[in-house]
Amino acid sequence: MTGAVMEFLGEELREMGGAGPREGNWRAGRDADGILWLAMDCEGSGTNVISRKVLEELDAHLDAAQQDMPKALVIRSAKEGGFAAGADISEFKDVADNAEELLREGHAVLDKLAALKCPTICVVHGAALGGGFEMALACDIRIGVRGASFAFPEVQLGLHPGLGGTFRSTQLIDPVEAMTLMLTGKSAHTKKAKSLGLLDAVVEERHVAAAVKAAANGELEERERGLKARAFSLATARSYAARQMRSQTEAKAPKEHYPAPHALIDLWEEHGGDPAAMQKAEIASFGRLLQTDTSKNLQRAFFLRQRLRGNAKGEDDIAHVHVIGAGAMGAEIATMAAIRGKQVTLGDTSAEALGRAVKMAGEICDAKHLSGIDKRDALDRLMPDPEGYGIGAADLIIEAGPEKMEIKQKIYDGLKSRMKKDAILASNTSSLPLDDLATHAPDAAQFAGLHFFNPVSKVDLVEVITGADTAPQTTARLAAFCGAIGKLPVHVGDYPGFLVNRALVPYMMEAMTLMDEGVPKEVIDGAALRFGMPMGPVTLADYVGLDIGLHVAESLAEGLEKPMAPISQTLRDKVKAGETGKKAGKGFYDWSDGTPHPESDEEGPADLTDRLILPMLDACVEVLRRDVVAAEDDIDAAMIFATGWAPFRGGPMHYARARGIDEIQKRLKELEAAHGPRFAPDPGWQKIG
Repeated sequence: MTGAVMEFLGEELREMGGAGPREGNWRAGRDADGILWLAMDCEGSGTNVISRKVLEELDAHLDAAQQDMPKALVIRSAKEGGFAAGADISEFKDVADNAEELLREGHAVLDKLAALKCPTICVVHGAALGGGFEMALACDIRIGVRGASFAFPEVQLGLHPGLGGTFRSTQLIDPVEAMTLMLTGKSAHTKKAKSLGLLDAVVEERHVAAAVKAAANGELEERERGLKARAFSLATARSYAARQMRSQTEAKAPKEHYPAPHALIDLWEEHGGDPAAMQKAEIASFGRLLQTDTSKNLQRAFFLRQRLRGNAKGEDDIAHVHVIGAGAMGAEIATMAAIRGKQVTLGDTSAEALGRAVKMAGEICDAKHLSGIDKRDALDRLMPDPEGYGIGAADLIIEAGPEKMEIKQKIYDGLKSRMKKDAILASNTSSLPLDDLATHAPDAAQFAGLHFFNPVSKVDLVEVITGADTAPQTTARLAAFCGAIGKLPVHVGDYPGFLVNRALVPYMMEAMTLMDEGVPKEVIDGAALRFGMPMGPVTLADYVGLDIGLHVAESLAEGLEKPMAPISQTLRDKVKAGETGKKAGKGFYDWSDGTPHPESDEEGPADLTDRLILPMLDACVEVLRRDVVAAEDDIDAAMIFATGWAPFRGGPMHYARARGIDEIQKRLKELEAAHGPRFAPDPGWQKIG
């Protein structure tokens, strides 16, 4: 927690007869004004989560408060990182069979908080997510420290809020705004939270005590609450709004794959005028959703994210990063490192490219909702460096130059006499063999791959690629660096396409073969979207860049054991004509009016979906057999967090096991007989089967 918070909850409260040591997951104490402070401080973790134990202990504190009523009760966090990260997801599996009973117990605690006969005040710094948000909603007043934010991320777990969030949020603020927060999982940052009515006041940390005292004395500005909720008390008004919500939600999250947002809309439409009925229905609906395959697989995705975060443990000892190449990738890598506190120099021979990079950095800061001060500090840490002065001081040099061996060799030759002794050189290559690059590096032991994905500011995964001579300490430091800048590292070996591109390129090449066979691109993309992919393969190829896709495909074709779909002549022709996709405004689709949204009622060939999806699964089995990755979970995590691979299916390997290994092999053999050897099942299927 910030020093000011620690000081207030520590020395000042103790002097006022207050907060003693932590008991369980809470610190408690009364100040000189008779205000009871409860500081959530979960044991053994740097983050608060709303577990069953946390709620049981809160219940005991509330019982004690009822016996000796304070002037006011304040709940806040004793953690530096924020208020609370939501519910303890690890408990979901254990409570699935009696979820409704346990939810009723949790509701009873928050109902008791809401009914307490004194003002209840929640002070929020950082993020209040899920169950933490719901705890804040159960209080009478919410005070935000600048930087506070609120979100309901439950939809990302195949659920909706389950501790009163559905009825408390729609009664407190405009129900359509509340439903939007729940349906999208998006955050309401400080300014928006205040305008919506989630926050009653916003203060600096040093003014928290004064704001709490004013709230306890009834001196905060009174806010008209529930005005918009009353406007939607009529069923006809809710039904009209619900129809619009369903249409918009179905387009982004089809009910077949994502039942939770649709269940939430049903819940509000039917019970939005009766909070007591909505509370009862919320509990029952949450319990049903917890049993669905979608929720189980999205929870799996959550734990896969935690697995990758585990790769990033330890200190990176990297204070200064020098990025070579101020193109889109280099600029975003540099910006993310600067935002996360690294000193960054960005080198490029083009002053124009450096200017664009600085402008892009400002836009990324805005998109990340950085405050004015934080944005200023981040941009101060990012220094354009056309002469490469930062090379000698850098602990890590990230080469993000063009994907041409001769260009990278020239860059590395220029570094040999300038890098400091213990510095790491990492290439952002997406297709060139790492061991070939290592022959030109100043020190092969301190050289590795650090493959970011476009756009770096939005895609969390990074492939940390180990070459034959890469020292273990080098990859460990790079993985820790990924964690330090908020990324998810997966360890992979040197192999054509590494992991993600090895699986993804055959998917895109097969789509182009289907187009050459006469299947419309809209039909191909539609099949992928119905399967659950976030973007069809033709749209994806345009998005990545047809020139980049062609280059990676050519690199893969040279090094694979068996063929993939032949590289389309149409693809070559488009690249030659400069129609390289989104960045050129035209590829297979016209991008002049924004991202295309292909629609088609045509089903296409009966084997269309399998022709797209099964080559990806086969490639995943190949990299597993070749020890490019250590485990199936690494594959599933990488594909979900780099490509958005149908997360409700739990990842490609999980999907293969759910569908059946024998059935997958049989289907591949059928496709091989019909379309050629590129569908021949990899020998690795026999091993995992």
